[in-house]
Parts: sequence; structure tokens; C-alpha cells
Amino acid sequence: MPSDRSFWKTRLAPLRFLIAWLVYVLLRSLVLLPFRWQIALGRSLGSTARRLLPDRKLTVTRNLEVCFPALSDAEREALAKDHFEALGASMFEMAMGWFGSLERLRAMVRIDGLEHLEDALARGRGVILYSAHFTTMEIGFPVARPLCRRLTGMYKTQRNPLMNKIMTRARQRSADRQIEKDGVRQMIKELAGNAAVFYAADQSFTGKGAALIPFFGEPAMTNTAISRLAHMSGATVLPYFSRRLRDELAYVLHFGAPLENFPSDDAVVDTRRLVARLEDFIRTCPEQYWWVHQRFKGRPAPYTDIYGPQRPDGMEKSVRS
Repeated sequence: MPSDRSFWKTRLAPLRFLIAWLVYVLLRSLVLLPFRWQIALGRSLGSTARRLLPDRKLTVTRNLEVCFPALSDAEREALAKDHFEALGASMFEMAMGWFGSLERLRAMVRIDGLEHLEDALARGRGVILYSAHFTTMEIGFPVARPLCRRLTGMYKTQRNPLMNKIMTRARQRSADRQIEKDGVRQMIKELAGNAAVFYAADQSFTGKGAALIPFFGEPAMTNTAISRLAHMSGATVLPYFSRRLRDELAYVLHFGAPLENFPSDDAVVDTRRLVARLEDFIRTCPEQYWWVHQRFKGRPAPYTDIYGPQRPDGMEKSVRS
């Protein structure tokens, strides 16, 4: 009896390719709509997904309970609702970032902290753009590209090979090179050529160099590679985040000031400082952070699985540092 995975790869392969083509056609078509309609439709799509995807809703709920314990249940519920609407809008923002008019897109984005990027590039040793998974992530690349000598992105290979090809080709207009997430040698080479390298290091990570770093006070398995990359390359590390302004159809692309005395000799201390910068930005637009990711998975004992079966009181015991 073939496994579910092998069945999906063989018998259902044509369906996977059909779905990928339909997604491609849909994304190319969405950018033709007025942008106000796109965001409105996206929010409606996100609200529907919240009702149809209980597992994702549970992940969001648990993350918000852990990261924002001071909020009331009603406040967290409202934040979760806003988050799913932002997730829905992100599909349209991705379409704009991949296929939309560059002139139209750049007119919607305000750039903050450009002087930090210019100063870092003037050093000539490359720039690591420390970033994270926000729903607006894809809309920033086409705007950032003209500001850099070279812009290099990192990506995770998709299971669907056709969808992976669509994604990488769509991003080509916004990146001079795309590197798989473990391509350290390629990253060092790009930085040596004074490229700006986008690195989103905020998701759960259990590979070499992982460490338990507090995220909103709760220990999470975290990638400490940026500190080591900065040591090896001499590159400047800049916080780099984007957000949509809630009351208007406009965006902010933020280049933060470099951290002083960074990197140090302690990668864990360095990563704590980076995570603190990320937390500060999340607080400006908490609904737009990627709460559907299980940020606290993969932790060793005695830390509990906050996404596992719930205790009768509705809360798993967590261990804060």
C-alpha cells in the first residue's frame, strides 16, 4: 500500500500542476483590479480562511496567548481576526510584488531610514538585511531593488516544482540572485561583492547554530547565523521590515540603524538584540506578523508543546526565561 506522500507525488501529480497553473493565472489577473478592491477581497478571503482552517486558527490563538498575555481574550480575538484579514490581503500584495506595475507599486511605498542603507553600502563590505515574515514581505522587494547595487534574496524550495519555478521566476525582477536558505558560501560571495542580502531568520530553527532565544519572553528555537555571517564577511547588519498603513492604501519600507558593536563574540547575545528589534517592529503592526507559523515548536524538554493537547484550563504550562 503506497504512502500518502507517494500517492500524492504520483497519482495526483497532474492535479498539483493544474493547481499551480490556476494560482499563476489568478495572481496575474488580480493585479488588474483597482488596488482598493484587491485589499478588500483579500480581507474577505482571510476571514473565510479563519472559519475554514481551524488548525491554523488554533496556532494563531496559541501564539497570541503566549506573546501577548496582558491582552484580554476579546482583544486577542480581535487581533486574530485582523491577522487573518492581513493574511488574505497578503495574497494580493504578493501578486502586486510579483506581477504588478512597478511604477504603481513604488508610488504606494514610503521609505524610512534610507540613509542607513546608503551609509552601509558606502562601506563596501555588503549589507545583511535582517528581516522577518510579515504579510507585506513580497511588496517590499521591487521597491528595495533600485536602492541597492545588488539585491540578493533567500528562498525555501517549494514541494510543488511548478509552483517553485513560478515563485523564483516572479522574484527575478526584484532580485539579482536567489539563494536557497542554506547557501552560506553563496551569501558570503554576494556580500563580498557589496550586495544587500535579505535574511528572514525569525522562524523556528533546530539546525546547526540554533539556540533558545526569548521571543516576547517565551524561549523559542532561533537561528543565530546572522551574527556568524557578519563576523565572516564584515557586512553591516540592518533591520529591514515593511508594513501596510491600516487607514490608507500605502506602505512603509523601514531600514533601521545598525546595532552598535555588532557582531560581538557571543552569537546568542547578538541574536537576542536582533530579536528585540523585531519585537519592537511587530508591536507597530502586530496583525501583520506571520502568527500562523508554529514559532515555539521543536523546543527540548522541559519546555512544553504549546500547540499540543490542551489542559482542562485551556492553557499548557510554558517556561519563560
